[in-house]
Amino acid sequence: MASAEIGLIGLGVMGANLALNIAEHGSPIAVYNRTAETTQKFHANAGALASKVMPSTSLREFVASIRPPRPIIIMVTAGQAVDQQIATLRPLLSADDILIDAGNANFRDTVRRSQEFDGSGLAFMGIGVSGGEEGARHGPSIMAGGTRKSYARVERVLTGIAAKYKSDPCCAWLGEGGAGHFVKTIHNGIEYADMQMIAEIYGILRDGLGLEPAAIGEIFARWNKGRLDSYLIEVTAAVLAAKDSATGKPAVDVILDRAGQKGTGRWSVIEAQNLGVPAMAIEAAVAARNLSALKVERQAADKIYGIAPARLAASDRTALIAQLELALYAGKLSAYAQGFAVMEAASREFSWSLPMATIARIWRAGCIIRSQFLDAIASAFPESERLSNLLVAPEFVARMKESVPSLRKTVAEAASAGLPVPALSASLAYFDSYRQGRGTANLIQAQRDFFGAHGFERVDQSGAHHGPWHAAG
Repeated sequence: MASAEIGLIGLGVMGANLALNIAEHGSPIAVYNRTAETTQKFHANAGALASKVMPSTSLREFVASIRPPRPIIIMVTAGQAVDQQIATLRPLLSADDILIDAGNANFRDTVRRSQEFDGSGLAFMGIGVSGGEEGARHGPSIMAGGTRKSYARVERVLTGIAAKYKSDPCCAWLGEGGAGHFVKTIHNGIEYADMQMIAEIYGILRDGLGLEPAAIGEIFARWNKGRLDSYLIEVTAAVLAAKDSATGKPAVDVILDRAGQKGTGRWSVIEAQNLGVPAMAIEAAVAARNLSALKVERQAADKIYGIAPARLAASDRTALIAQLELALYAGKLSAYAQGFAVMEAASREFSWSLPMATIARIWRAGCIIRSQFLDAIASAFPESERLSNLLVAPEFVARMKESVPSLRKTVAEAASAGLPVPALSASLAYFDSYRQGRGTANLIQAQRDFFGAHGFERVDQSGAHHGPWHAAG
C-alpha cells in the first residue's frame, strides 16, 4: 500500500541529506538509488529515522510506494543523467504525478523539460536548493519553480525542511518553468562575486600588510559582528583560524591556489549577457577562477617578471583595516545590486513576475550568501512597483555614499601595489558607470558609424543620423 508522502532518487551526499531532512520533519519518504547496495546502506544507517524511510530496489516498487499524486525528487548529476532518469520513470507514472529536479540544473534545461511535459498529464518542477551538505540535512534555502498546483502538492514538505529565519521558512514558489533554477543560478553568481571579493581583501591583508592567517581570521571574525555579518565572512574566519593536522601549518597555506567551479557562475554570466544586463563583479569573479586554474602559466610569468606585490604604506593599520571593511561592504552591495538587476530583467523577459522581496527573504537563512543586509534588500523593493536597481533605493544610496570612498581608495592602493582586485575593481567600475549621467558611449557610436555606417541618435534631434565623415565629397 502506498504510504510515502514523497520519493527521492539519487542518494549521493546532497540526496541522502535531503532525504534524512524530509524524514526527520515527519514525512515518510521512499528512496531509490541505481545501485541497490547504496540504498540498503543508506537505510541501515538512517538510525532513528529508518522507520520513515522506505527503500526500494526497483523503480516500479519505488513508484508504487508513494501516495498519488506522486512527487518524486531527482538528485542526480545535472544534464543528460536527469533526462535519462526521466525517460526511465515516465512509463511508470500516472496523471498528476510530479517530477522535481532539485539539482544545480541549467534553467534552460528546466524550461525545455517543463515544455516536454505540457499536455502529458504529468508535471515537472525545477527547484534550486542552496546550503550545501549541511543545508540539505538541516535546512536549505529553497527556490521553487513550476506550476502553482504542483507547488501546492509539495509545499508542506518543502517549507517543513527549509531553513527558518525567525520562524519564517526560507522557501517560496517563484514562478513557472525555470524560474526557480534561474534564481538559484543568480544566487550562485552573487556567491562567486562575494567569495572573490573576500579573497581579494584576504590578499591585501596577507601580501599588502604581511599578516598571518590567524591574525586575518581574527579581523574577519570581528567584521562578522558588524555590517558584514554573513555566512561567508563567518566561514572565512573559521578557515583562516584552522590548522593543518599533517603539518601544523595554517590550513589555508597548504591549499593550492587553484579554484574549482561547477558551472553555475558561468551560467549566470552567460544569462546576464543574453539579457543585456551588466554583471561586472560576477563576470570578474568567474574570470578570476578561470585565471586561477592557469597555475603553471602564472608561475612561469612570475619568474619572468619577478615583481612581488609591494607592501602598503600603512601609518595607521587600524584605520586601514576599517577602510577594508567598508570597501568590502561597498563591493558586496554593488554585486548584489547587479544580481538583482539580472533577475529583474529575466522576470520581464520570461514573464515570471519574480518576487524580489521574497527572494531576498528566503536567502536570509540556509543559503550560502545569507547575510544581515538581506532584510534591508527585501525592504528596498516596493510592493506596488518594480525597482530598477538597488543602487537607487534610498537606504542603499546612503550605504553606498558612506562606503564607496573606502572602496575607491582600496582599489587605487591595491593597483599601485600590484595587488590584483578584479572583483572589487569591477564593483567600483559598475557603480561609477551606473551613476554617470553622461558617459563615453557617444564616441563608440561615432566609431561604429565611421567604419560601419551604423548610425546614431542625436541629443538635439530624433531619428537616426550619420556623421560628417559620410558626407559626399
